[in-house]
Order: sequence, then structure tokens, then C-alpha cells
Amino acid sequence: MTKKVYSILFVLLLLGFMVGAGMLQHTGSDEAAALLSSDQDLIVWYTDEALEGYFTNAALAYREETGITVKPVQVSGLEYLEHIHDVEVTDATEGTNIAPDLYVATNDVLEKAYLSGLAVEVTDPTAVLNDTFFRPAALSAVTYQGKRLGYPLYFETSVFLCNRTYVRDMAEKTIEAEKNIAEGEAAQELADQAETAEEFEALVSDNSMVSENAVDESVILAKEEEVMPKTISEILTFADGYDAPENVEGVFKWDVSDIFYNYFIVGDSISVGGENGDDAGIMNVYNDNSVACLTLYQELNQFFSIDTKAVTYDSVLEEFMEGKTVFTVATTDAIRKLEAAKQDGTFPYEYSVATLPNVSDTLSSRPLSVTNVCVVNGFGDQQDKANDFASFLLQHQDASFYDTTGKIAARGDLTYENPAVLAALTEYGRSIPMPKLMSTSDFWAKLEIAFTKVWTGSDVNEVLTELNNSMQP
Repeated sequence: MTKKVYSILFVLLLLGFMVGAGMLQHTGSDEAAALLSSDQDLIVWYTDEALEGYFTNAALAYREETGITVKPVQVSGLEYLEHIHDVEVTDATEGTNIAPDLYVATNDVLEKAYLSGLAVEVTDPTAVLNDTFFRPAALSAVTYQGKRLGYPLYFETSVFLCNRTYVRDMAEKTIEAEKNIAEGEAAQELADQAETAEEFEALVSDNSMVSENAVDESVILAKEEEVMPKTISEILTFADGYDAPENVEGVFKWDVSDIFYNYFIVGDSISVGGENGDDAGIMNVYNDNSVACLTLYQELNQFFSIDTKAVTYDSVLEEFMEGKTVFTVATTDAIRKLEAAKQDGTFPYEYSVATLPNVSDTLSSRPLSVTNVCVVNGFGDQQDKANDFASFLLQHQDASFYDTTGKIAARGDLTYENPAVLAALTEYGRSIPMPKLMSTSDFWAKLEIAFTKVWTGSDVNEVLTELNNSMQP
């Protein structure tokens, strides 16, 4: 996931953008004016090939409804904004028409896009950007300095993945153990009352002390909920009392080398850029709560020895799918992989997605999220059409978007048959969007290094002090 995070942090200097922006005025020849006439194609750029079918179908539906032709174009995600800048220059100097009117980008590049002129405040013609359609994280993701710079399309965040087969097994064993204890205590009470064996047998018969073989399903479900860890400490408690099957090699394992899967530990205790990730004056990483969170994180290494140099997200997910672990931290893509594995029989278990455990009873957790948004090109001459098509996409988005693309829509009002998808959507709703600040582009690398140092035994206070000082202007 780090690779995903880093791949969206571009290195082009803002000055270069601003200089190049001066070249992008579509004025001049009659030929250029003709190419930019109102009946030309509306061009939409995207980078993920999984969106191809979705955009193709949406373009057809939009043309049927409006008569406007939309041309979706898949391009490389490498140096994405720079590529848009380059084709804008080409359009202006050679009279071509290849630059996008609308493009899909991750929310963390919105400051760079806006300051370079490649993004403008959206008009939201059908008023879809509201808390009826979207949860707070989605609206925060597209907000910059009080302006909405895009339309949330889909997201990725981290979730708590559980092998429900194992959790249910533990719940049933717990019920059986509690039942045996209760029956034993009741028998002892009757034995204390009886003076002879015959009298004891009579008391047992009168009190109907006959074990039921079947346990009501609602009782099992309630016990599952009870034994499911809600905090990191409860994971340790679960591990202590778990009679693991032979196949299980560990109770909890996750990619401790990747900040995306670690971030939930400090997500509610630190702030980078504020709630919208756009305030350069907010950089709060060293405080009592962050120290407490990382101290507990360090203690986890005593229970779950995970080599930061050997572990990867793919290896962790593979071990979970092989039934070697009970819990892990995964991204939303894992849901589709697990469903496919269940279909072909390579994952013979039930699973569930739950809220990431809090650090403790007093320290909350909060995951990081990345939202892919539709951005209107600030240099495009069809901004009204671009806004209208983006609004059309959101208004007509439904649960089939997930079936088509494997991505979970950022819209918070959709329902899904798979409860795991709904759980991921709930987790997204309370997540922290990736900050948009260009000045924090190296923060994630530094925070990841800090987590690695803490995991391997470095002093928490010293690590956070060093991190805090490195981020000061």
C-alpha cells in the first residue's frame, strides 16, 4: 500500500506548473476555436483499467440522455498531472484536442492541481455534494480551503479482517465451557443440599439438569460479538484464551512495514493539515495520546513477532486466506479476492469485516483513506459539461459500480448484499482522508520510518520528537 501512497505523491515543482500554466490559454487561430466548439467530444481521463467498462457504459447512457459524446481515455498513472499539463501545452501550440475536460485523480493531489490551474471549484449543478449522498470523509477529501475541488467517485481504506469460522468456533467453545461451569456449580449446590446419593439423584431429576445438545443461533451470534476484539488489548486476551487449530500460526498479523496498515494506531491522536488535510498550520504528531498509542504498538512486538523486512501485504493476505491467521488489517480490495477464493474453493472459511480495534478503552483508532475523485480541468473550455457529466456519474451510481469495477463507491447511501462491503463503507465514513498539502509529501515516508523504529525497540518519545522537529518549517 505504501507503493500506492507514494505513487500519488508527485515531484514536479509548483513553479514549473505555474510557468507552464501561462502557456495554456486556448486563444488564437480559427482552427483552434473550431476544435473547441460546443459539439466536440467531452474527454475524460482515468488511470485504472478496472474503470474501462464503467466509463464506457456511463458515456453511452449520458449520450442517450443528453446527446453529448463522452470519450473515456485510459492513461498511465505515472506523472499524471504532468501528463495533463503537457497535453494542454500541445493543444495550445499545435491546435489539437487531446487534453481531458475531466479526470480521475486521488484526493491528495488536489492542492497541487488547484494551485497549478489544473483543478477548479466544481459547480455541483445537481447538488449531490451533501451529507445525504456522502459521509464526512468523502466531503473532506474533496474540500480545499473551503472549496469543493472534485466529485468523490470511490475510495480505499483499511479494515479489520476476521476469519469468522475461527471466531465462531471460539464462541461455541466458550458457550460450552460456560455451560459446563454453570452445570457444575448447580450440581455442587444440589449435592450440598442432599444427604444421600438417592436424594441427590432425585434433586437432579426435579431440577431437570439435562444438557441441551443444540444451542440457539442467536446465542452463538451474541457470543461471537462478545469474543470479537474491540481493542488491541482484547486481541491479546483473545490470543491468551484461544485453543488454536493446528493450521493457525498466529492470531493477529498485518503488514507492520506499511504506514497505510499501521496508521489506524495513531489516526485519532495526530493531525496533519486538520480534518480536510489542507491547513499547513496544523501539524500535531507529538502529544500524550500519540506517545501512549505508539508505546502500546511497541508492546505488540512481544506478542506478535513480525519482521518488518520480511513481511508484505500480499504475504499477510495470503496467510489469512490459507487459514494461518485469525485477524489481519487489509484494504478493501481483499473483499473481492476473498469472494473469488470462496467461489473456487481455495478459501474454505467464512470471513467478516469489522471496525478496526481501538488502541485501548480510552484511545480510539481511525484509519487512513484515499478517495479517487472526478476533477474538472481548470484549463478546459467545457467546464459546464464536465461538471454536468460528473454529477451524472454520481447520481446514477449504484451498487453495480462495485460489481463492475471492484471498487466501493464513495457514496454513503448505497446498499450492498455483501455485509463486508457495507462494513468497509462504514469504516471509510470515519476515516482520515490523505492530506492534500504539498508540504507534507515526505511526511508519510518519515512516519513509516518512525513506526519501524518504534516496532524494533527505539524510544517512543525520542522518535516522535525527531519526527515532530523534522516537520517544522
